[in-house]
Amino acid sequence: MDKDNKNNNRDNTNHKSVVQEYVVKNSRKRKIVNNLITVLLFSFVVIAIIPLVSILVDVFRNGTAAFSLDFLILPPGAMGASDGGIGPAIQGTLMIIGFATMIGAPVGVLVGVYLSEYSSSSRRFAYFLRLFNDVMTGIPSVVIGIVGYITIVLTLGSFSIIAGAFVLSVIMIPIVARVSEETLKLIPNSLREAAYALGISKWKVVWHIVVKGSKSGIITGIVLAISRIAGETAPLIMTILGTSLFFSGFNSPVDALPLRIWRLASQPYPSAHEQGWGAALLLILIILSLSIVLRMISQKRGFR
Repeated sequence: MDKDNKNNNRDNTNHKSVVQEYVVKNSRKRKIVNNLITVLLFSFVVIAIIPLVSILVDVFRNGTAAFSLDFLILPPGAMGASDGGIGPAIQGTLMIIGFATMIGAPVGVLVGVYLSEYSSSSRRFAYFLRLFNDVMTGIPSVVIGIVGYITIVLTLGSFSIIAGAFVLSVIMIPIVARVSEETLKLIPNSLREAAYALGISKWKVVWHIVVKGSKSGIITGIVLAISRIAGETAPLIMTILGTSLFFSGFNSPVDALPLRIWRLASQPYPSAHEQGWGAALLLILIILSLSIVLRMISQKRGFR
């Protein structure tokens, strides 16, 4: 009897040692694989950052020399001359981005709210709406510019800021809609169910709980969309045309920084290239400033 107990204890001890050895080997293997994956992912991040940093360094190095008060407020000078500035382009860019955001941001957010909160009653329509939204995200901006030229410019009979803002809002809507939908889905269903249990109507739940709880993510999507449309050139060539004058009316051509950069880069003069670098740097700073301001507003109001 005692002999059998000793044998059983010995077998249990051997089994435990085998299990412990297996666990140790498996743990070492997992740690090695984890370290390799971490190093690999970090390497990819570095590879992705290097081109971006090099571009930013070149823009800052070549663009700071052009900065001055006259450069920021004066209209462009004669071709090849070192005088003049990009005042009309700055004005036009801010106006176009503002009008496009006023059109695209609300529509995109409402589309995201519908797809996230109301699409269960009409799944087939929601499927086609998501498909259409994805297709619109991938359409080249020049195609949207051509459509804007045919439908708006030819209808109004002139290039205008209205056409430019509409075209950029079309580019903006799918981005805002997709980000808004995915952000709204992150709100736990338990919050919705608790609100419904209290007898709160659905639209109040969506607005006061779901949307307000997702404002930080929605603002991020709007910032991403603004960053996308701020650098578009092809749609603006076909809708606002560009000019050397300040804003003179909603049915008149206006200038924008992407158009001004393209025109300055096309000229064979060093002074024009210097101003082009300066305009590119200013465009980056404008987008960065908008992102910081929107972030500060969302954090100040407690949007988490």
